Amino acid sequence: MSDSRDVHADKENAVDETVQATEEVEVEGQEVEGTDAPQDEASQRIYELETALSEAQATIKEQQDGVLRARADADNARRRAEGEVEKARKFALERFAGELLPVVDNLERAIELSDSDNEAVKPLLEGVEMTHKSFMSTIEKFGLTLIDPQGDTFNPDLHQAMSMQESADHAPNTVMAVMQKGYQINGRLLRPAMVMVSRAPSGGVDTQA
Repeated sequence: MSDSRDVHADKENAVDETVQATEEVEVEGQEVEGTDAPQDEASQRIYELETALSEAQATIKEQQDGVLRARADADNARRRAEGEVEKARKFALERFAGELLPVVDNLERAIELSDSDNEAVKPLLEGVEMTHKSFMSTIEKFGLTLIDPQGDTFNPDLHQAMSMQESADHAPNTVMAVMQKGYQINGRLLRPAMVMVSRAPSGGVDTQA
């Protein structure tokens, strides 16, 4: 009988120990879960902050690129506008200078045809020469340059050959006479010089400039 009670008591103690161990495990599990929860929240918060920082940096970079593009577009537009203004100015100046060339031609023609030996004409001739000199000085200030190729080698970029003539006194393709002077303005051809060009006496035409 005593043995039966001892066995029963041992079973109860074993059950109590099992229950106590289970409770301890549950308590430990709750403690572990309670410890991990704050860590998970901190990790999530750090992730959110890092994401927000990356997005902010990307936005700043995009805005910087936009500012650079806008500045480049503005610079290009300014340069284009300056170029258009410069072209318009040069075009207007070329047209104006082109209208002045007949005046220069008439002054030079008057000087060439005047009788310098005639005392009555001399004062008038001197006045025309002074006017021509002053006129040329003025237009040269605006980039107009004279093309007077007498004795030079024929240059098709600057000269217009009106005729060719055999000559034993000139090398082939030499400008023998200038019928009308040419002009450039700011490095651009305004009017080619009209010239007579020499060729070899043999009758062959040398067209090499």
